[in-house]
Amino acid sequence: QVQLVESGGGLVQAGGSLRLSCAASGRTFSSSAMAWFRQTPGKEREFVAAISWSGANTNYADSVKGRFTISRDNAKNTVYLQMNSLKPEDTAVYYCTARVGKVLYTRYDYNYWGQGTQVTVSS
Repeated sequence: QVQLVESGGGLVQAGGSLRLSCAASGRTFSSSAMAWFRQTPGKEREFVAAISWSGANTNYADSVKGRFTISRDNAKNTVYLQMNSLKPEDTAVYYCTARVGKVLYTRYDYNYWGQGTQVTVSS
């Protein structure tokens, strides 16, 4: 079992930066792939970025590649999403998620979810 709590969301102007954090509890964190998804009203929850249990492998959606960076600190049971050069279209609720095993890319592959944190980018 893994419990996830996101923080770091907020309001930022276009071109600005935010850093999201996801604090995890549970013994399986260090063996879990972690990911960030985001969702806007009326749309499907979409993949943003993922990181393997060791941190050696990362993957990004094309829409955020080169602007967002996912990382993790297994000693602190925390995963991060550094978001730079933010655009209004990045506005969404961002969710942290985990699964034991390898990185996968759809919401249905992940077992554990946080409550979400709102990111709003103004133009």
